Amino acid sequence: MKTNILHKFFSSISVFFISALIFSCSSYDSTFDFATVKAQCGSEVTLSNDGPYIIAEPSSGNSTTGMIFYPGGLVSYQSYLPLMIKCAKNGISCYIIQMPDDFAILNMNAAYRVQKRYPQISNWYIAGHSLGGAMAASYVASHKNDFAGLILLAAYSTSDISESNLKVLSVYGSQDGVLNMANYEKYRPNLPSEGNGFTELIIQGGNHGQFADYGEQKGDGQASISRETQQSLTADAIRDLIF
Repeated sequence: MKTNILHKFFSSISVFFISALIFSCSSYDSTFDFATVKAQCGSEVTLSNDGPYIIAEPSSGNSTTGMIFYPGGLVSYQSYLPLMIKCAKNGISCYIIQMPDDFAILNMNAAYRVQKRYPQISNWYIAGHSLGGAMAASYVASHKNDFAGLILLAAYSTSDISESNLKVLSVYGSQDGVLNMANYEKYRPNLPSEGNGFTELIIQGGNHGQFADYGEQKGDGQASISRETQQSLTADAIRDLIF
């Protein structure tokens, strides 16, 4: 039994883990200063640090919808702040988790503590980019009743949630040079069918790295749209899924 569990676990993460090692030798840091972003985000959004989390939430304090975000492999969690600020402006409280050594694989169950720590949130979503998306999908597969939906950014689920009641959004850029499209299609049946909770958005001109602000990623395609545009389209798709 133990052997089967370990086999399933390592099968679910192997492709993303290997890809992260191939495309990244060291962590990608954010290309901005936190204090500067905090000063520029305006009165609509409140930013705060709470231990291993950065929180971007509507300043009204009335949000009951939360999104837990797992960063991509070897990418600084702070890099996702611009995207999360856009989501917070749409009424979503966002919790970006700092993963050990910037690997979500090392703390796949991090979402559990977030949900316990912020009981004011009654409508939970979990999201992730690349390796973080794979880990978010693996976690939600075992905690389907704790979430309303899953958001995958340049990622796929090796766990089967096709029969769940989860709403699922999958977003990737047409110029993505990192996402393995053969595996994306292979594991597509693990997600709900179209019209049954699943939405796919292919951002024309977008690439792998522009979901965050960490510069150019090795092996990625050349985007033909701006980072701002890619993130705005992503935030709008997340808003439409949730609300």
